[in-house]
Amino acid sequence: MAALFSRRKLVIAWSIALAVCGAQAQALDGPLTLVVGYAPGGSTDRMARLIAQQLSPRLGVPVTVENRPGDGGRLAAQQVKRSPAGQNILMLGNPAVMVVAPLVFKDAGYDPDKDFVPVSQVSSYDFALAVSPKLELDRVMFLLGRLWGHPEDAIFGVPATGSLPHFFGLMVGDALSIQPQIKGYGGSAPLAADLMGGKLPIAIDTVDSLYAQHLAGKVRILAVSGKERSSFAPTLPTFRESGLKIDATGWNAFFAPSSMPPAKVQLMAAAIREVMQDAGLRKASDALYLKPVVSTSTETAQMIKTFRQQWEPVVRRSGFAP
Repeated sequence: MAALFSRRKLVIAWSIALAVCGAQAQALDGPLTLVVGYAPGGSTDRMARLIAQQLSPRLGVPVTVENRPGDGGRLAAQQVKRSPAGQNILMLGNPAVMVVAPLVFKDAGYDPDKDFVPVSQVSSYDFALAVSPKLELDRVMFLLGRLWGHPEDAIFGVPATGSLPHFFGLMVGDALSIQPQIKGYGGSAPLAADLMGGKLPIAIDTVDSLYAQHLAGKVRILAVSGKERSSFAPTLPTFRESGLKIDATGWNAFFAPSSMPPAKVQLMAAAIREVMQDAGLRKASDALYLKPVVSTSTETAQMIKTFRQQWEPVVRRSGFAP
């Protein structure tokens, strides 16, 4: 009996040791910094902070969010690129920084393929086509009829020239067989203000930037760019449902500097995937009008490759140059 009891204690002790070793294996060798290339308060920043809260206990170290705004996110990429090999640092990047900027700038200050390693995609988001209440339209095809009869209204406002909504606006123009004038604004807030005030007939922006105004009846979203309707906006039809064969999404993904050891990259990727499966975080993502994504490093790299194949021809054909 005593021998059996001893064996049981040995099994219990061994199990505890394995658990401790497993926890230690998931711990980093120092604090982790998540860099966001934009000012605090935006959806990208808020997503980073949600993730940081849950990453810390999983990795066993403090996780902080550091905002490094400037040059449309490029400043953050340039700084993270130069991070020492031993520093625990990730950048929450988007297509504007990791795909578009290297295409339109002669020297963006970094090479997304050589200087960074994809870690994990964490969210995706759709674009929206919205009209001013003055147009009194509720269907994309009604808008098409309006633009054929009133080509002077073919002005697409976007939050910034060279932004993803800019190039998606060109996609929409192609699908409608029109050549819209693209009018860039200094952000989503002034764009929405002109749309609500009737100074701008049409806007292209991310759904999260326009949905609150749509719910309030101050603008009308006619279509969204996802392949299927959004879970948080199920009444909004997709472009395909509206008769236009286009779809597109943006994304947020974590990137590590290429100097980071692969084992550390994979440790962080596994922890982020675990965080993105948390029910509470997924609900909080819906509140930001972002779709949470669970993705491996390999899947993230493939997603970016496919995304670049879709968007690079549009960007180059636009002739846009900063």
